[in-house]
Amino acid sequence: MVSNGMITRLKSFDAYPKTLDDFRIKTLAGASVTIISSLIMAVLFVSELSFYLSTETIPELFVDTAKNQMLRINVDVTFPRLACKYLSVDTMDVSGTQQFDIDSSVYKTRIDLNGKVIGDPTEERVTGTVDSVAEDSDIAETTTPLCGSCYGGETALKPCCNSCQDVRDAYRLKGWAFSDAGGIAQCEGKTYEEINHTEKTDTEGCRINGYMEVNKVGGNFHIAPGRSFQHSHVHVHDMQAMSKAS
Repeated sequence: MVSNGMITRLKSFDAYPKTLDDFRIKTLAGASVTIISSLIMAVLFVSELSFYLSTETIPELFVDTAKNQMLRINVDVTFPRLACKYLSVDTMDVSGTQQFDIDSSVYKTRIDLNGKVIGDPTEERVTGTVDSVAEDSDIAETTTPLCGSCYGGETALKPCCNSCQDVRDAYRLKGWAFSDAGGIAQCEGKTYEEINHTEKTDTEGCRINGYMEVNKVGGNFHIAPGRSFQHSHVHVHDMQAMSKAS
């Protein structure tokens, strides 16, 4: 038949013809070669598979030509027993650039001692930390004019002081001590604790999250207690409130 003839022709192409069982002889040397070759093939297979699945790290050094681009740093830190109003987020680098209280994109969320949120997250502003927002609400309760006096602490950055906290900030920028609030109209009717924020520091916590943008040079950022300012080219934190609190 045609089909049997085609099968016979295909068989003629077999390069590995099989011998009859009667002519096959199994020896110890043949078994040894079989076992050794099988082990070698298994080892080679495992090693090649491991090499294929492994990740190769190649170090590369190149020059960053994007000088004007900023580096974004994301932060999410929780302080379980330190109030938000005492914390300041600052950055500084070797080029002399400094950021005090990070002017935007950083949020402070008050939390209780059990980690539950108190109120809504508040975005920081360049005028100070979160409690300065509360201080500004006192403006309507006083007779302070629209642009109040800073009592000698006026600067181009802060030409007006409409709250007691604004006067404190102006003095801090000048490097002056704010030890006596007497004679300052914006501070009238306030107690020493209200002016210096010397309430207990461990009655609540704070979560700080958001991001900051810095230059691509050597430097650091830190989250520290006390209001920050620069005096005689030195980065300083005002710890007066912390020393009176607790």
